[in-house]
Amino acid sequence: MSEIKPEPGVGNLLREAAVDVRYLADRGYPKASAIRFVSDHYRLPEEERFVLARVVVTCKIAEDRRKKALSLEEIKGRTLWVDGYNVVITTESLLKGLPVYQCDDGFLRDAQGIFKSYRASWVTILAQIKILEVLAEVSPARTEFIFDQQISMSGNLTSEIREEMRTRSLEGTARTARDVDRQLKDTSAVVATGDGNIIDAAAAVLDLPLEIARREWISTIRL
Repeated sequence: MSEIKPEPGVGNLLREAAVDVRYLADRGYPKASAIRFVSDHYRLPEEERFVLARVVVTCKIAEDRRKKALSLEEIKGRTLWVDGYNVVITTESLLKGLPVYQCDDGFLRDAQGIFKSYRASWVTILAQIKILEVLAEVSPARTEFIFDQQISMSGNLTSEIREEMRTRSLEGTARTARDVDRQLKDTSAVVATGDGNIIDAAAAVLDLPLEIARREWISTIRL
């Protein structure tokens, strides 16, 4: 298993800002206010402020989330629900060579922020294949992919994934829903996601993009 290495190209100002935000957040300052204050001080652009919001997690929350994280081997024989767009888009970012951050809680997150304007591409197919290849290694008892119904072409994505699951003899399905977050928060199954709010509500979590990054020797960024 490869080590996830830091990306040297990240600006020093962003790293320094992350240190300052962590300091303030861990001392009880509201994270949003800390990010705004520190970002104004360093004059960071909007996209880097978004990165800080994704990456920085208080020590207490990070510790609680890490306790829920399972290895790929630990989901063998268990039911897995996959936060479809969250996992697919992060995996696409890895495969495209876009910035993907290993956050303070150990989970991978990208910085695209494109969910509402998302359009599938050839990389989407490759991402699906990589995800299903990883799952086929351990054969969960059942795997259920859930995609936001409101996003264009979600029905096509679920059809493609169901077909790929059949070719790999993976039990389960792929479907759309209007309340994906609520369903993922309420399930007792293991949840594959990098969404912090869902992780906080879940009993156990798998970081599928992290597994793919390790297998493909893809570097991610630590601040």
